[in-house]
Amino acid sequence: MINLSNIDFSKESLFEVMVKLMVKIRDDFPEENIMKICTNKVQESLLFISETLTEIEKLEKLLFIFYKKWKFGCSVKIHKLSDMLWLDKVILSNQGNSFSLGTFLIHIASRLNLSIIPIMFPTQLIVKFKSLEEKILYIDPVNGDILNKHILQSWLKGNISPSAELHENYLQESTSSTIIQKILDMLKIALIEEQNIELALNVSNILLTLKPKDPYEIRDRGLIFSQLNCYRAALSDLLYFVEQRPEDPVSDIIKMQIHSIEQKKITFH
Repeated sequence: MINLSNIDFSKESLFEVMVKLMVKIRDDFPEENIMKICTNKVQESLLFISETLTEIEKLEKLLFIFYKKWKFGCSVKIHKLSDMLWLDKVILSNQGNSFSLGTFLIHIASRLNLSIIPIMFPTQLIVKFKSLEEKILYIDPVNGDILNKHILQSWLKGNISPSAELHENYLQESTSSTIIQKILDMLKIALIEEQNIELALNVSNILLTLKPKDPYEIRDRGLIFSQLNCYRAALSDLLYFVEQRPEDPVSDIIKMQIHSIEQKKITFH
């Protein structure tokens, strides 16, 4: 298992780390092919974007090649959320969500020595470009659009609450570990909904290396175990959650789940 706390993100990009994690989750993940495609795209972008350009001009060229030439974006035709997160599916289909596309865009930008950082905005991932001259631009990684604070404010009001306000802390850089955790959380939920339970368990086990004693992550693993008919492991995890979070309203539902599992366990024995 990869220990995320030991990863030097100055040497490995967020994209490269996510590829390694997906190899651990899926036996059929085509790591070599995906990294080869990635290398080819980096080489293509280096040929397309001259070193003599200013940083802003390089950014404009990058957004053009990424969204217009390569045609990366978000498609409503993809019905499985997991396909918008698996990096092999994203690279091969050119379709993803803000997190998968943003992760790849940041990787390409880093090879061009462009400073693009991820921001976990309340509605989605956005990226921030900062030039040597301190010019700052916010970008939607889904389509490459430049975002101003009025647009971000409208996102909050439309998706969070009509009274939501844009605070500066919403625009702070997010750590690679935070982004990884969010992507894995979304992937786990998608896999459970798609009834791909064994892969969901693999994701859950990686998440538990990030937060080993988190009651909610242990609860989720317990529920996954119960779907796999691993009743002893499920009971252990669910009982841990109830003990650690007795006041949580969900605890009553989990107690009912525990009772149901105990009955099944008796039946199977």
